[in-house]
Amino acid sequence: MKYRMLTEEELEVLAEDLKHFLIVNGVHDEEWRAMNVSDVPKATRLVELFSDTVLKKVYEKIQYIEHRSESSCLVFKLEKDKIELISLNRKPASKVELSTPASIHAALVNTPEQLTLFKSEKQYTKTRELEIHEMVEQGCSNSTKEFWELLCKTI
Repeated sequence: MKYRMLTEEELEVLAEDLKHFLIVNGVHDEEWRAMNVSDVPKATRLVELFSDTVLKKVYEKIQYIEHRSESSCLVFKLEKDKIELISLNRKPASKVELSTPASIHAALVNTPEQLTLFKSEKQYTKTRELEIHEMVEQGCSNSTKEFWELLCKTI
């Protein structure tokens, strides 16, 4: 398995897609029901393959992600062959909070001297989608082009 197994809730939402996936792979309704009883490992492998297919498509579409905490905000632009980063961090003695859009805005406008900002980039060391998956598993979430561009202007 490349990424992770979709949750029961995710599979419920994608039930029709799973049905089509199974048909394309030569497994029809009765066979699927029987497989879930008599060959659970095979059924699990099919769900894992479906999960990987779905997540790969999702990760291919993601362009910006971010990770926020009270002390930092990391925003990533996910290019085809590299990751760009804008890092916004509070200075050690600062009490500025960076966990919400409002607190980030307030810090940039009211107390920019209490922040450090930098921009960097790196090549992917794994496939783009696998690196995105690992970042999402570590707490990153979707971000926007507008937020990225706002931070670019600030730097």
